[in-house]
Amino acid sequence: MGRMRVLRKTGIDKIPGRFMLTLAKPSEDNMLPAVNLKPPFNITRFSHVVLEVNDVGCSRDFYVNVGGLVETEFTDGVSYLRGLSEACHHSLVLAPAGGKPACRRIGYRVFLEEDLDKAKVFFEEKGLPAEWIEVRNQGRTLLVSDPSGARIELCSSMSVHPRKFLAVHEHRGARAQGLDHCQIMVADPLGLSAFYGELGFRTSEYIAAGDTLIANFMYRKGVCLDLALVPGIGPQLHHFAYTVPESSDIFAVCDFASRYGYGDSVERGPGRHGPSGVLFVYLRDPDGHRVEFFNNHYTTIDAELEPIRWDAASLSTNVHWGMPAVSKWFFEASEFAGVPLEHPEKMPNPMTLERYAEGLAKS
Repeated sequence: MGRMRVLRKTGIDKIPGRFMLTLAKPSEDNMLPAVNLKPPFNITRFSHVVLEVNDVGCSRDFYVNVGGLVETEFTDGVSYLRGLSEACHHSLVLAPAGGKPACRRIGYRVFLEEDLDKAKVFFEEKGLPAEWIEVRNQGRTLLVSDPSGARIELCSSMSVHPRKFLAVHEHRGARAQGLDHCQIMVADPLGLSAFYGELGFRTSEYIAAGDTLIANFMYRKGVCLDLALVPGIGPQLHHFAYTVPESSDIFAVCDFASRYGYGDSVERGPGRHGPSGVLFVYLRDPDGHRVEFFNNHYTTIDAELEPIRWDAASLSTNVHWGMPAVSKWFFEASEFAGVPLEHPEKMPNPMTLERYAEGLAKS
């Protein structure tokens, strides 16, 4: 990957959660796998999530009233939702669960129809599942599995509908604009990073402990994230994330959650992330699926940009200010329906709120 800019901790004060960072001189770092800048087919962005839920109506009301999503269509017991700035038919699909709620699939867009045929060849040559499926309001769709087992839809088109971002009289909740990224827990983030590097995913930022990769933030579109890979029992969907137009909407989503009876669903935040530096809040929906609302990313489209390394010892994925996340934020996630789980060789041991409080009690 070439030369890296490395962020290192230079000091810490007595206020919990605060630290000082400086930009170190570029240094050689061979940790990250190579990236194929001319991949075999062209994935353009993270596109959609299909969730299995116990009560579609209840979950729909959560995402509409609290998050501010728009329901494009409700048919055959399935709700198709999108953000206010999204023209394509859906970015979130809520389907009845046959058993335990789960993530059925995540989706990526490819640029051209011919990319789907190239993708099928690529996955089959890797010995990975790839089959054509019919999906409502999507063009030809290829269902594949990555090496972790995560189930992925690839499509090049959807039906198009008027964007709602100017229909202010219809806006509700946090006014979510569009789906941005997902975070996946996997047993081997480094190995899976190499796979997605073959597909042209570049790294914007990453967290490392010595020569061990802890988390990798990868992208295809021109901002810093489409796919985050973190260690844990997987594959599991840790969260998916929507952008909101104003910082105040991050606080508004908490107020709307309280108003509609979901006050205890606010799991982490509001806060500001270390990597990416965005303001955020995480909520759990009625079935425990985790959704993030945040303000927008910086651009990464320029080829000369280099990945930024964060030192796990100084950051531990905590926010720039505030308390560490509760333990369940690190270890609970949505399983992919019907996909067996794999345990990492070594489970992560992050600084959780519980551990932090215990340390304070002993001091």
